[in-house]
Order: sequence, then C-alpha cells, then structure tokens
Amino acid sequence: MATSTSGARKPAAKRTTRRTTTGTATRSTRSTAGTRRTTSRTSASTRRTSARATSTQPKTRAAQAQVLAERAVLVPVGAGLLAGEDLVTTVKGLAGKYRTRPALERELKRYERRGATARNRFERQVRRARTRFERELRQRRSLVERTMRQNQRRLNRELSSVRRDFEKQSGAMSARVERLVANAQGLIGS
Repeated sequence: MATSTSGARKPAAKRTTRRTTTGTATRSTRSTAGTRRTTSRTSASTRRTSARATSTQPKTRAAQAQVLAERAVLVPVGAGLLAGEDLVTTVKGLAGKYRTRPALERELKRYERRGATARNRFERQVRRARTRFERELRQRRSLVERTMRQNQRRLNRELSSVRRDFEKQSGAMSARVERLVANAQGLIGS
C-alpha cells in the first residue's frame, strides 16, 4: 500500500509542477475532458429516449400500407415539381445568357472553340493510332521477312547437304555396281 501511495504522489507532484508553469491550460484540459464524458453520457441517453419516442415505423399493417401508398403518390409529385423548378431555372439562365447579341456571339464563339478543341484532340488521337498501327505493321512485316530469309537459308543448306550426301551415295553405288559388273564378267568369262 505504501508503494501505491508513493506512486500516486509522483503524478500529483508532476501535476503541481505543470500547474505552476501552465496554470490555466491544465485546468481547461481537465474541464474539457469532464465535459466530454458528461456530453457523451447525455447524448447516449437522449438517443435511446428519442428512438423509443419517435419510431417512424407504423404499428399496424394498415398504417404500413397507408405509408407506402402516400410514398407512391408523393415521390412522383415531388420529382415532377423539382424537374419543373429545374426547367424554369434553366430557361431563366439561358434567357439571361443569350439576351443580347454580343452575349449570344460570345457564347457561340465559346462553343466553336470547344468544338475545334474536340476536333483537334480527335484528329491527334487518330494520327497517333494510325502511326502506332503502321509502326507495328512494319515491325511485324520485317519480322516475317527476317524469319522467311532465315528459313530459306536453312532450307538451302539442308538441300545442298542432301545433294552432297546423294552424290556421295550415288558415287559409292556406281562404284559398287561397276565392281559387281566386273566380277560378274570375270565369272562369266572364266
């Protein structure tokens, strides 16, 4: 117990030091923290009470049906009124904007600049796409041509190799046939 008392005294000593240096700031911090706790308790109890007192859900099925029917009527009416107000505001804004000839010309020039900007942007995109397509096409064409040249070289090498092998084999075969013919003539002649 003596340890906890001495532990409690140390923070108190620190608070005293703070009080002497910052005085009112420490007091206002303490009162704010106390106010926060009181406010949160009060608002929680107020929420519970108001939730019980003002329930928007009707108790009976007939009352629920009545609320749904009212909604079904009021929503389109409200939407129509808002649309009408928006239309009136838009018409008034357009009438104010285009009331004089200089204002109308200014707006037309603005629209023209906007259109020209959009057209230029579109043309740039088309040119970029075309350039990209042509570049890819050239790359693919050169790749195909390179592959074809490599394949043709390989085929020519293979053909010349087969031709050489065939010539060697035919030479060896003709020499063998000549030997056989000579042997056969020698056997026939003897």
